[in-house]
Amino acid sequence: MSEMEYHIPVMLKETLQGLVINPDGIYVDVTFGGGGHSRGILDLLSKKGKLVAFDQDEDAWQNIFDDKRLLFVHSNFCYLKNFLRYHGISQVDGILADLGVSSHHFDETDRGFSFRLDGELDMRMNRKMELTAAAVLNTYTEKQLADVFYNYGELSNARKIASTIVKARDKEPFQKILPFVEMMKRFFPRQKEKKGLACVFQALRIEVNHESDALQEFLQQTPEVLKPGGRLAVLTYHSLEDRMVKNFMKTGNFDGNLNKDFYGNIISPFKLITNKPITPQSSEIERNPRARSAKLRIAEFIDKMNDFFVQ
Repeated sequence: MSEMEYHIPVMLKETLQGLVINPDGIYVDVTFGGGGHSRGILDLLSKKGKLVAFDQDEDAWQNIFDDKRLLFVHSNFCYLKNFLRYHGISQVDGILADLGVSSHHFDETDRGFSFRLDGELDMRMNRKMELTAAAVLNTYTEKQLADVFYNYGELSNARKIASTIVKARDKEPFQKILPFVEMMKRFFPRQKEKKGLACVFQALRIEVNHESDALQEFLQQTPEVLKPGGRLAVLTYHSLEDRMVKNFMKTGNFDGNLNKDFYGNIISPFKLITNKPITPQSSEIERNPRARSAKLRIAEFIDKMNDFFVQ
């Protein structure tokens, strides 16, 4: 499977420029996927350089290319620090995270990520995990479901959706995508139907894969493994993860609370390189519709000795 079939890297040029690649440096791509961003990094590294790539999805294995400078780790990026230490790496020059779901995942009917294709309500990034979207729909309480749709889908009618799901599953448990989609359509006007369904599926995917928890754990570890002056580049695709990344880069915490020193300077492990996120050009969106909602944020690690970390 080619990278073009699996996943077209979003804002590749801007991302590589933001990382400021040191040819002899050590870099980490925590979302390998089709390998597009990783290949771009390797193209800028010398023979002394090294790239560590993470991906929990077994499908990513088939995209690994033969390069002695590449170390592939089959794991969730929330274990970043542990695996780097296991491989004898204490500090790196840059870290990249592309948080979006790949085109491959949306196109594979058996993965259950798309509301346009029928298949099992799965949505697991790591298919060794037990929790599936069907399990969430069939076993969560009405309150738990409402919380999932409100917190992760930002749906104002989350309670009505949850109530309908609980009543429907008593008659027949949820298994397939299209029957579930047909039921969900009633909650959104036709002109907002696609956006509404996307929010429902986003909420289920985040819950199934514990994405918010994993992202927090990953970000908390970045000041511990980046060298002073090292760059953190993160591509986000929805407001929840973008807000989390923005707050962390700016303030060092996820609430966005500004902590200042005696002189009024913001205490944070990072210096923002992008005060506002970088967005893709219209020409890229035409070539790759997946880029439409992408935002790129870049920050530089200031001081390893800074004792202000996320509490």
